[in-house]
Amino acid sequence: SSGINAEYGDSINALPSRFSAMVSFKRLVQPGRIVFISSGKYAKKIAMIVEIVDQNRVIVDGPFTGVPRHQCGIKQIQLTKLVFQLPHGSKTIVVEKVWNKNAVTAKWNDTVWARKLERKRLRASMSDFDRFKVMIARQTRNRILQTFKISKMAGVRKMYKRPVKN
Repeated sequence: SSGINAEYGDSINALPSRFSAMVSFKRLVQPGRIVFISSGKYAKKIAMIVEIVDQNRVIVDGPFTGVPRHQCGIKQIQLTKLVFQLPHGSKTIVVEKVWNKNAVTAKWNDTVWARKLERKRLRASMSDFDRFKVMIARQTRNRILQTFKISKMAGVRKMYKRPVKN
């Protein structure tokens, strides 16, 4: 038997390094994958993929984020790196249990992506006076850092100052 399975085994991990360029995707559309909904009625919320309908649509469910179970286009979602084991054909109750067991909301809030979205939301909600206060705080911080840097450099220069030759 000279098939690819006989030569390399059944596992994708058994493929030699020349095939590693073919397997470059890390985030796959799969049940249990946490997704960020980027457009549509439920934009800026996270949900979990429950089923794959076809190559263009999935069924998502976000029991604790206000996203009801519904079909969503692949182009409306962005895949996150978070993925959890989810049984085939899971109902909302099962998704809730998996969500709670794995503390999905807490893990999402710990990601850089979520922190960046929160920072963006806070900046958008700032008033003109809030932006002014942030500007003054940054100026004060930069002055302190600059004076520390100057005084530190002066000490370094004194330490390495060469004696004058007579």
